[in-house]
Amino acid sequence: MGKRLTQIATRTGDDGTTGLGDNTRVSKDHLRVHAMGDVDELNSHIGLLLCEDLPDDARVLLVEIQHELFNLGGELSIPGFELLKADAVAALDAGLAHHNAQLPKLEEFILPAGNRAAAQAHVCRTVARRAERAVVALGVQDALRDTPRQYLNRLSDLMFVLARVFNRMNGGDDVYWKSEKLRRGAAV
Repeated sequence: MGKRLTQIATRTGDDGTTGLGDNTRVSKDHLRVHAMGDVDELNSHIGLLLCEDLPDDARVLLVEIQHELFNLGGELSIPGFELLKADAVAALDAGLAHHNAQLPKLEEFILPAGNRAAAQAHVCRTVARRAERAVVALGVQDALRDTPRQYLNRLSDLMFVLARVFNRMNGGDDVYWKSEKLRRGAAV
């Protein structure tokens, strides 16, 4: 990896470029920079979610996810480098299975709402989807491994499930969409 920053305001980006981990410079609107930024934003939103009162198992999982997202950001910053391992995707699969097992079957669409922790988990879900789209777009331009895309896809699913778990803390529930078609009994 490149040098660790000892000075934050370097002014090297004033020309609209930024340095990657392999010491190359690219435009700040490069697809790689968009993907790195979306992953960084997702990690920040998870940090905000961790400010909430959460079940211990979810908290431990989210902290590990933050570390893996940092690995993903590092991998994206160094073309051709591998930091995010396939077992990180398997850990998300295990988290999904664990948390989904405690939920009732979802029979209606839900709104991204509820208590603050659930609403923030929904924000994380949507940012994860955006990060995934950015990684897919980058993969069209540059060769990427499958693991980053798979990780973000699985993570957005996990954030949806965690939002449902968080809405059930203290006896709550999901916020269901009031569909006109559902109200009339018509097929959706």
